Amino acid sequence: MVTESVFIHRVVIAANQALATLAFFGVGVNLVLFLTRVMGQDNASAANSVSKWTGTVYLCSLIGAFLSDSYWGRYLTCTIFQVILVVGLGLLSVVSNLFLLKPAGCGDRKLDCSPTSPGGIAMFYLSIYLIAFGYGGHQPTIATFGSDQFDESEPRGKSSKAVFFCYFYFALNLGSLFSNSVLVYYEDTGEWTLGFLVSGGAAVLALLAFLAGSKQYRYVQASGNPIPRIAQVFVATVRKWSIVPGKEEELYEVEGSESAIKGSRKILHSNEFEFMDKAATIIEADLQGAGNPWRLCTVTQVEEAKCILKMLPVWLCTIIYSVVFTQMASLFVEQGDVMNVRVGDFKLPAASMSTFDICSVLICTGIYRRILVPLAGRLTGNPKGLTELQRMGIGLIIGMLSMVAAGATEIERLRHVKPGEKVSSLSVFWQIPQYVLVGASEVFMYVGQLEFFNGQAPDGIKSFGSSLCMASISLGNYVSSMLVNMVMAITTRGRSPGWIPENLNSGHMDRFYFLLAGLAAADFVIYLFCARWYKPTNFDGEEYGTREDDRVTGKV
Repeated sequence: MVTESVFIHRVVIAANQALATLAFFGVGVNLVLFLTRVMGQDNASAANSVSKWTGTVYLCSLIGAFLSDSYWGRYLTCTIFQVILVVGLGLLSVVSNLFLLKPAGCGDRKLDCSPTSPGGIAMFYLSIYLIAFGYGGHQPTIATFGSDQFDESEPRGKSSKAVFFCYFYFALNLGSLFSNSVLVYYEDTGEWTLGFLVSGGAAVLALLAFLAGSKQYRYVQASGNPIPRIAQVFVATVRKWSIVPGKEEELYEVEGSESAIKGSRKILHSNEFEFMDKAATIIEADLQGAGNPWRLCTVTQVEEAKCILKMLPVWLCTIIYSVVFTQMASLFVEQGDVMNVRVGDFKLPAASMSTFDICSVLICTGIYRRILVPLAGRLTGNPKGLTELQRMGIGLIIGMLSMVAAGATEIERLRHVKPGEKVSSLSVFWQIPQYVLVGASEVFMYVGQLEFFNGQAPDGIKSFGSSLCMASISLGNYVSSMLVNMVMAITTRGRSPGWIPENLNSGHMDRFYFLLAGLAAADFVIYLFCARWYKPTNFDGEEYGTREDDRVTGKV
């Protein structure tokens, strides 16, 4: 099975991910500069606008995950949201050419754009939020759909699935590499519409690549709306609050190999949140008449609800890392825009520095798979090398170091500012360490998150598990926006320009970076406690070989 489906899950889905990411980052990587140069926003407002937009992108992942798990299934959800992405990019190309870029070629540092009409602004925001909705809904679903292609009842299937997430994230960064190196250059020189058109073309190719494998994919059935199932557990628990939970062997579960949840394996009982076992405890009233799911739930159903509660503390600890990560698309770019970007006669776009982040991800992924996994495997006895929780912790530490590096760069940048000059003489290449550190942290944090939340989530909410990674980025962007507003409100008192003013040379962005480093350090301490407390979800693996045939409706 694994050998026969190599083309599907490692080429077609990877190509889809690379092209879709190219399309998305063709807009996202330079959006902060588009807002300042074309739309006329100040630095703080543009950074907040990008944070809110990026947050919306990843918040939409929850919508895509819900529709995928509950009703549409992964394949249809991926298809519909990719169509929305194509429409959004097409609309952005038209709007930017007809309404925003007046005169043509403006927004290139030299030629200012004319004020935009209210109608043009409305169409612009409609287009970029369609892009947010399309890409956000597609991402967690394609990750879960890719993992569906592996039959975990076969020994090689489980190990290949772990490798898949590394290559999936590798493909994501390969696509963004083109956006951050080639597209960003054309956009920086005023060719905004060309960049948006290329992004639209990539989105069309991504959709076609995905549809090309339709006949060979393995399809997993949607498990129905999980919200009523989870609500039933809490309602049943409250109704039986006064009783003592039954022993493990006395709790209610359907007989046979299948769980009561369509398309889901049974989950073995766990000792965490024992009070919730009341929902599966059989009392005399439950034996009378037809079973009431709002009074009596199966062990699997209870464990599904427990799983969400167990993952919640770990997930909350990833939000501060996402605050760190989002600075790369906003403040890093604004910082680079007031540094020396000349390399001989060539002007390097500030946003293209994120190429170093991408290269760091690509290189560190190879190092991790080829060197660290075998080495750590021999030391720990774990064939994966490091557990997902250990990798996420390492990613959090490296992310903290990236903020320290960014703060040190900002201090040095301010030292090289001459009176009356807007741009520092310090080379933009001083930003390389902070970008490289962010990239290295991603390999540990985001790949670890994908594996952890997808692997620990019950079968009925697999896409929801994948979407938690993106929801973390979403909240990280909103928290970042809130922090910027709070910091500016506090630091602008008494006629002070604040830490992140319009003219960064009169501010102290370094202090904001160090604030984030401090928050990341505190978050890491809390994360250690949460990671030690967490106990993994135990699936009924003995029956999984039989269950696999029932869950999959189409095979290679």
